[in-house]
Amino acid sequence: MAAAAAAIRPMRLASLTLTRSSVFKTAYNPTSARTGAKYLRARLRGPSMVKYYTPEANIAQLIRQWPELEMINLAEDERLQDVEDKKKRGKGAPKKAKEKGDSRRASRRR
Repeated sequence: MAAAAAAIRPMRLASLTLTRSSVFKTAYNPTSARTGAKYLRARLRGPSMVKYYTPEANIAQLIRQWPELEMINLAEDERLQDVEDKKKRGKGAPKKAKEKGDSRRASRRR
């Protein structure tokens, strides 16, 4: 039996592999190069993760959805107050340039 297996030429085995891959719809990879097919065939994890984690309650969305409840987002109010306080102390964000010539970068020397 071993002599019969040794008599099969490599070219015939390659053609057999090619035919087998077309029949069974598998990838033909005679050089055994890494293709990432294992990861592409794997089941997607995203839908399972979305089902596992419950949706977060977003206070801003709730306030926009039901304005008649007159709810207050305390965290946002505190943030706005902090921004206002920083501006009073001169620590706020700089004003955005309206035109290209108004920017600080345009006035720098090169």
